Amino acid sequence: MDLKNKQRIFLSIFFFLSGFSFSTWASRIPTLKTFFGYNEAEMGSVLLAMPVSSLIGLPISGWLIARYDSRIPLSIAFGLNAIALAFIGLAQSTLSLIAAVCVFSFTMRIFSIAVNTQAIALQKQFDKKILGSFHGLWSTGGIAGVGFCTLMIATNVPIEQHLAIVSLICFTITIFSFPYLLKNDRTKEGNKLILGKPDPYILYLGLLIFFAAVCEGGMFDWSGIYFREVLHVRIFTYGYLIFMICMAISRFLSDQVIEKIGMPTTFLLSSLLIVAGIGLAVSIPTFWTAMAGFSLAGLGTASVVPMTYALAGTSKKYSPGLAISIIATYATVGMLVGPPLIGYLAHAFGLRTSFVAFAIAGFVFIPISQLFFRQQSRESQQELTT
Repeated sequence: MDLKNKQRIFLSIFFFLSGFSFSTWASRIPTLKTFFGYNEAEMGSVLLAMPVSSLIGLPISGWLIARYDSRIPLSIAFGLNAIALAFIGLAQSTLSLIAAVCVFSFTMRIFSIAVNTQAIALQKQFDKKILGSFHGLWSTGGIAGVGFCTLMIATNVPIEQHLAIVSLICFTITIFSFPYLLKNDRTKEGNKLILGKPDPYILYLGLLIFFAAVCEGGMFDWSGIYFREVLHVRIFTYGYLIFMICMAISRFLSDQVIEKIGMPTTFLLSSLLIVAGIGLAVSIPTFWTAMAGFSLAGLGTASVVPMTYALAGTSKKYSPGLAISIIATYATVGMLVGPPLIGYLAHAFGLRTSFVAFAIAGFVFIPISQLFFRQQSRESQQELTT
């Protein structure tokens, strides 16, 4: 096996494991809510700690990737992330829970920038598109994590044992996989952030990923609670599971879909699927209509993040690592706004009504993506005339 395919395999393992780890945390949020006796607003406030700590990790991740090969912050951050996951399960107070969640989110942000930087660098060695498949594996890991969580809940395995098992798996595989990641991928140019008027190219991509993060992060954190408290389903992971399955399917197909219909049409399709899915789940709150609605929302949400990262990697102003770090700031703010916003809206108007926010976030993909592609066209024309 040649080197680039071996590197693709081990990078794929990390995408899969990060999805597995994150969905393990998200699937257990209802358990934590019940254990601590939080209402929706209190749960929203706890979830607020995650994007705040993630935002703190952004400038550090950009500095680390500019200074070291990305495999180093990738592996160290994911190893610490696994340890933090175990401590979430051991938390006995709100303070200890928030501390563990902050470390989990902080290290996940550094890992996310590093792993996507590796993916974009590796993409340059392949003629066909492979970025969608990496994000598809993240969603597949999410499905496996939700499935494993469902098994743990069904067999009454305590949360501390469940999270410790996942932590051990992630930590062990991180140590084993480190030598096989891409080396010498530091970019010497475009690593300095230029202050001043926002670059429209990056700004529009940032807004797209912001609203995608509102949808994706909110669905991750609240779908289980929606199924338990609105639909009264005992095994509350069904909605999250179908959402993740459809995200994985969409991401594996996204490279082929983009080749056939192009990115502008794919953004439009994503928007329509999210609006239709959330509309169905909210307007007819039964188990099967919610499953169908969450499926459509998963199909629509999935391709936005890999498309946006791929477009960021083509920035003329910044290196791929820094461009991803910048738009990841918008994603983090989306995570900052989304889950807590749903909590506060749910507390004020009811959880079912609060989910309309996801449909609104999905709808705005249409005007923002159109603005982005007009900007991209203008920049291409300027290059031809200079």
